[in-house]
Amino acid sequence: MKPLIVAATTFEIQDSIPLLEEKGIPYVVTGVGMTATAHQLTKALLSQRVDFVLNVGIAGSVIRELSIGEVVAVETDHFYELGAEDGDRFLSIEEMGFGQATYRSCMPKDISLPLPAVAAITVNKVHGNEKSIQTLKEHLPHIAVESMEGAAVLYVCEKEGIPCCQVRAISNYVERRNKEAWNIPLAIANLNRWLRSFVENNY
Repeated sequence: MKPLIVAATTFEIQDSIPLLEEKGIPYVVTGVGMTATAHQLTKALLSQRVDFVLNVGIAGSVIRELSIGEVVAVETDHFYELGAEDGDRFLSIEEMGFGQATYRSCMPKDISLPLPAVAAITVNKVHGNEKSIQTLKEHLPHIAVESMEGAAVLYVCEKEGIPCCQVRAISNYVERRNKEAWNIPLAIANLNRWLRSFVENNY
């Protein structure tokens, strides 16, 4: 059961591409954000048959219990901004009765990911404002990480009936934008170390 590897940017999987090509494992680089991800992933799924989708990338951590560079498996992902404002209250797409906001990873039975399992949100605008971060923590206290693509991947795969899972490496904490506190190189190195090990051990 070979996967389709999905990443938003080339640099997130650059170190693993030679091994993927050696093993004949397909991959697609979608571009950043939900719209580009949904479009490119759908195109890839229409052009080839795959057994499951493995979405990989970096993410910000809402909680301090995760370390910078740590690799986690996203168990559920939520379209955080999908809905409407009603004064100071936010109405989710589910509360409005127009659809589903949360999607769950679904691995093939013979594939396991021995990683910490977390809940995530997917956003168009990453959080960098103390007030909006506090609102997030109060509204969805179980959320651990955020990305800009994850829920879109799970959405497409659910609609197409394809098993899908998501693995993220923590590059920063969700706080007021402070690039000096980020460690993207460490997150990418750890993500690729995990991905290469996963491929070598399973294929």
